[in-house]
Amino acid sequence: MRVMGVDPGLTRCGVGVVEGVAGRPLTMLGVGVVRTPADADLSLRLLAVEQGLEQWLDEHRPELVAVERVFSQHNVSTVMGTAQASAVAMLCAARRGIPVALHTPSEVKAAVTGTGRADKAQVGAMITRLLRLSAPPKPADAADALALAICHIWRAPAQNRLQRAVALHTAHATKGRTA
Repeated sequence: MRVMGVDPGLTRCGVGVVEGVAGRPLTMLGVGVVRTPADADLSLRLLAVEQGLEQWLDEHRPELVAVERVFSQHNVSTVMGTAQASAVAMLCAARRGIPVALHTPSEVKAAVTGTGRADKAQVGAMITRLLRLSAPPKPADAADALALAICHIWRAPAQNRLQRAVALHTAHATKGRTA
């Protein structure tokens, strides 16, 4: 499975592409950030994020895009920018018919480090180890994007089994009511 992780942001939007399956060694195919100038007009910044993400999608052809789920922060302007960049990532994927998965920061940290309260250094260290890199990706937004991709690759099989079980249970429950 090839997954593009997106750590949304307006100034730095982290992007990382990982290929692999749960239980096997993973391979990093690319990592970086899409940058926009903080003093540029919001509409132009969103356009730059969109163009950058489209280039990543063209180059790496992921099967799925994993985006960090936006959560409430104390700084409203920061959460708004993050939400807007997140929406751009989802739009780019949807335009191409690529499924999107959302993962919370604590879910990603728990999947990669074993604890949902891990700090940036712990996430970077584990990404370096898991992908057999010589050093943690910089900036942290890039490492976070790789962590999102890894989280999805590792969690997708269990999530798929749960979705099938719920669908099967719902189908049986519905069938029982109509019989």
